[in-house]
Order: sequence, then C-alpha cells, then structure tokens
Amino acid sequence: MTKGLSSGVAVALIAGVAMGSAGTNVMPVFIDDFASRDGTAVAGLVGAAQLMATAVVTLLLAGRAARPGRAGMARFGLVLAAFGALWVGIADDPVTLLLTNLLLGAALGVVYAAATAALAAAEDSDRASVVAVAGTVVVAALMIVAVPLANEQWAGSGFFLLAACCVVAWFLVGKLPESPVAVLPEDPATAPKSPAGRPSSVLLVGTALLWTITQGTWAYASVLGREHTGVDATTVSVILAVSSVVALAGAVAGTPAARRFGRLRSMVVFVGVEAVAMAVVVITGEPVLFTVAAVVWQACQLAVLVQMVAAAAVLDPSGRLVASLSGASALGTGVGPLAVSLLLDNAGAEVLGLAFAVGMVVVSLPLLRMTTAADNRLAAEVPIAAGEASSR
Repeated sequence: MTKGLSSGVAVALIAGVAMGSAGTNVMPVFIDDFASRDGTAVAGLVGAAQLMATAVVTLLLAGRAARPGRAGMARFGLVLAAFGALWVGIADDPVTLLLTNLLLGAALGVVYAAATAALAAAEDSDRASVVAVAGTVVVAALMIVAVPLANEQWAGSGFFLLAACCVVAWFLVGKLPESPVAVLPEDPATAPKSPAGRPSSVLLVGTALLWTITQGTWAYASVLGREHTGVDATTVSVILAVSSVVALAGAVAGTPAARRFGRLRSMVVFVGVEAVAMAVVVITGEPVLFTVAAVVWQACQLAVLVQMVAAAAVLDPSGRLVASLSGASALGTGVGPLAVSLLLDNAGAEVLGLAFAVGMVVVSLPLLRMTTAADNRLAAEVPIAAGEASSR
C-alpha cells in the first residue's frame, strides 16, 4: 500500500478520477450540445450510449485494474479518449455522433477503472477518497462552465476542451498507487490466490439503481432548471457549477460524521436528506429554492460517495471492489438519462421527483449494509479477505 498521500499521488488520483468520470459529471451540458445538433430525443440516446460504454468497460476491467500497471492502463485510456473526443467534436450526423460517443465512453471507462481501483491502494482510504472526490468536483465544475462557453463559439468545441484535458492528465497519472497484490508467478500451481473476489450482485444492482436515480436526474438538471425556473442555459450551468463547488463541504463532512456517529447512522441521514433535496430540485419552479436544494443534494451525494469508496477500500484493498462499484455506478448513470426522459415525458416532474426520492432510500439498503460491514471489520481488526467481504 501507498504510505500517506503525497502531492504527486493526490494529483494523479484527481486527474484519473476526474477524466474517467468526465462524461458523467459534465453530461448536463454535453446533452445540451447533442440536442442543439440533432434534437432532444437523439441527445438522450447518445448520452446514454456514452455512459453505458463507460460503465461496461469499467466493470469488465475491474479485475485487470486490481493488478499492477494502473498508470499505463490509465494513459492508454486517456490517449484513446482524446482521439474519441476530437471525433465527437466534428461529428455531423446522428450515426457518427453515436459511434464516436461509444468510443469515447469506452476509453473513459479504461481510465475510470484504473483510477478508482488505485484509491484502495492508499493507506488512508478515507483521505484518498475525499481528496479525489473534492478535486474531481472542482475539475467538473470548471468544465461545466467552460464547455458551454466553448460551444457558443462552435457546436462541439467543448469536446476539443475535453481532449486537451485528457492530454494534460496523461502527464499527471504516472503516480497512481499500484495494487498491493504482487504480480503472480507464471506457474499457476505456485501462484497465491488473489484476494479480489467477485462483489455481491445485490450490492452492484443496488449501487447501479442508486446512480440511475441520482445521476440520471443530474444529467437533466440543466434542462429542468431552464424549463421550471425560467432562467437561461448559461445561468443554470453556473448555478450547477457553484452548487457542486459549495457541496464539497459534504465530502469533507462525510468522514468525520462516519467516525463520530458510525457509517450507518451518518449514511442514513445523508441518503434521506439527499432524497428530499433531489425531489425539490426536480419539482420546484423557484430559482433560489432550486439553487439551495441543488447544493444540499450534491453535498449529501458527495458524502455518500466518499463513504462508499472508503468502505469498499477497507473490505478489498486490491481495488477490485472499488472499481466494480464504480462500474456499477457508471452503469446506473448510463441508464439514468433515458429513464428520466421517459418519466418526464409520460409522468411529469412531480411524479419523477417523488418516485425517485422514495426509490433512492430503498436501493441504498445494500450500500448501507456494506458500509456497516466495513466499520465492523475495522472495529474487530480482523485480517481483510476481499473475497469474503465482497460476498456480503
């Protein structure tokens, strides 16, 4: 494991996680870009395709990310992502736009698997999670503001900005923490068993559904803000960016709350408040209430995310569980835009807000059980066996 958290390691984690999750975090403004080119219906499909590609690749590469060579893996993904982003930027028909976003999403999945698995290699997984999440939020907020400004000059140029960020990240991810699992010998008979077992399907499904709700709604936050509050697209993007930055308080508060009250109690509170705040964002027509609710929603979500990553790192230091949960989260994120668009069209914002608020609480139960298991493991100081832990 990596002792402490040097500045080089912190920057590498932020660069890797920020770029790997760029499609997810910046999707509200990306969808506006897609819609301006080919219409709202196509925008939802293209956005979902990119996010699904990221999710599938992250899940498929979770096992690979648990082994040494993460920096090289991340760099390969960044090169492919830069190429894909440039191609998306110049795509001029729906089919090309869809195919190029599939390539971009897959490339981001390679980066995401490597970077999220690396979080488990830090000795203080709580601190590593807070740093990575906080840095990612800042990068995402800057991109949420910068992409629309770039697109005002020329539709699609926001993806040129993404490509440039991938190039910069290529130089920064070299110090991603490596897996504590030694490289296995060539002879399988003498090879030790890998500690990375398959995570519980219930846990993965619950995580995917949770992110379907939260990130699906987030993907349409810009659209909801414009249509319900009456403010313009640029103002909404600024509101979302500001809410994301202010919400960093949730990432910082998550760890102290877990240590003082226990992960279960703190997570129940964060999930409950997040559900209510998200429903308000969906339903309200008041700009001020929309802004406040967006801040509370994002703060609670960051607190939940930090605790989830930290708990998974405790239960499986190889990083496979963290990468698998990240892939499940990305899978839910990929389904989210399509699910939200269907509910908005057929049921309306009020039904969407209430149904998703209740659903968020229900699907969080497996995640709450996992965080409790991590607390119990630390309290008992039992030697970690990832295969046993991930079966919980």
